[in-house]
Amino acid sequence: MIITAKQTTVIAEILREAAEREILPRFRNLGAGGVRQKTSALDVVTDADEAGERAITAGLQRAFPSACVIGEEASEKDASLLDRLASVDLAFVVDPVDGTINFASGLPLFGVMAAAIVKGEVAAGVILDPILGDWSTALRGEGAWNETAERRRTDLKVAAPAPVAEMNGAVSWHLMPEPMRSLVTANLAKVAAGFVYRCAAHEYRLAAAGRCHFLVFHKLMPWDHAAGWLMHREAGGYAARFDGSPYQPTQREGGLICAPDRSSWMELRDALFGSRPCGGPEPSGSG
Repeated sequence: MIITAKQTTVIAEILREAAEREILPRFRNLGAGGVRQKTSALDVVTDADEAGERAITAGLQRAFPSACVIGEEASEKDASLLDRLASVDLAFVVDPVDGTINFASGLPLFGVMAAAIVKGEVAAGVILDPILGDWSTALRGEGAWNETAERRRTDLKVAAPAPVAEMNGAVSWHLMPEPMRSLVTANLAKVAAGFVYRCAAHEYRLAAAGRCHFLVFHKLMPWDHAAGWLMHREAGGYAARFDGSPYQPTQREGGLICAPDRSSWMELRDALFGSRPCGGPEPSGSG
């Protein structure tokens, strides 16, 4: 099955409608009990996540009747849903509110994401900024671009390679286990600047547009990364897991580094982690 550019527009419209109907009306307007803790104080779910996911799931099932839709909140209740990613012809992974802790805090820095997975491979991705109403799209083999509600389109391109000391990017060090956490935070002084938005949606959009040089993630849940990874790659970037192996949406461990090219990926990986962390191989392929 092939996902077309026209179909990515359908996906974007489904995300926009769900955001307008279910997510934005609840922003800074959550009632008592509207925010609930999952695994920690930094891992929460809101009424907007659940209502948004229901609306997106229904919209995708109408537009793509044969597809399997796997949402973050549905998977929280039934982890076996993720096992279907590798076998079904078409699946969508959905993050209704990426950056939920920002949303719950009243910070307008969150996104809505969906990626199409065709026979285990990421075929397309859409990341919506519901506050501004624009979105970024990636289509495998056809590039990545930003698009406004008025259909103004701008192609995405990652930043030019730079020495490690001049690179800036997002590092989700707070999710890393020890001793990795201490190692990486100690080595952050080797780059020009490191930051974290607590929102992969905006971090991926920033990197794909060339506004920062790198991204470093530890957790690899597919709804957080499938759309953004493809966007970064289609914008000309290079990505691989910490051990140098290629990213796949079926993988949930191993971390991920995104950089402008393979050479800068290796330099950054060595600067932050040391050479060949975890005894992994050197990177190969396009990532």
